[in-house]
Amino acid sequence: MHERQALIAFGALSQETRLQVIRMLVVAGPDGMAAGAIAEKAEVSPSNVSFHLKELERSGLIAQQRESRSIIYTANYEALGGLVRFLMEDCCSGHPEICAPAAEVAACCAPKTEEKLQ
Repeated sequence: MHERQALIAFGALSQETRLQVIRMLVVAGPDGMAAGAIAEKAEVSPSNVSFHLKELERSGLIAQQRESRSIIYTANYEALGGLVRFLMEDCCSGHPEICAPAAEVAACCAPKTEEKLQ
C-alpha cells in the first residue's frame, strides 16, 4: 500500500460511524450486510449510512454488490490487511520481538489458503 492510499483509508476510518461500520462488516465476514441492516445496527438513518458507506467504498476498505433489491456491503480484507502491513512495514528497527505480538494478531486473521487447510 502506498502512503496516499493509507492516508485515504485512515481518513475514512477517522469518523466514529465509519469505524463502527467497518468493524460490523469485518465481523459479518464474506456474507456482508445489507445497507438497511447496517443503518439499523449503527442506529443511523439510511441516508446517513449511505454517505458513510460511500466514503468507505471510495477508500477501498469495503466493496458492494447487488443481490436482488439489496446492496450488500463487505469488508475488503485485502485492503485492511494492506493497511496493517503499511503500519508495520518498517517496524521494530531490527528488533522483531517488539512487533511479535502485533504480528501474531494480524496472522490470526489471515485468510486460510487451501494449502493451509490440508
